[in-house]
Amino acid sequence: MNAETVRLNITIPKDLAHALKRFAGPRKRSQFIAEAVRQQIEKKGKEELERKLEEGYRASAQESLAITKEFEVTDLEGWNEY
Repeated sequence: MNAETVRLNITIPKDLAHALKRFAGPRKRSQFIAEAVRQQIEKKGKEELERKLEEGYRASAQESLAITKEFEVTDLEGWNEY
């Protein structure tokens, strides 16, 4: 066994265990599970990043709107000349 691996004892539904054996084969289940977990962790990480970015954009939008309103008089100054 690789020194960088950890043995886990997990419990999964019987039908899922049968599907795992069917698709991964009896000797490659650990590799199959590791890849599935890796993909799920990456997906969750991307979802979390997207959520944080959205929160940041919303906060920035409110701040930008406040700044725009503050300078609205200055921005419109001189427009009557055109």
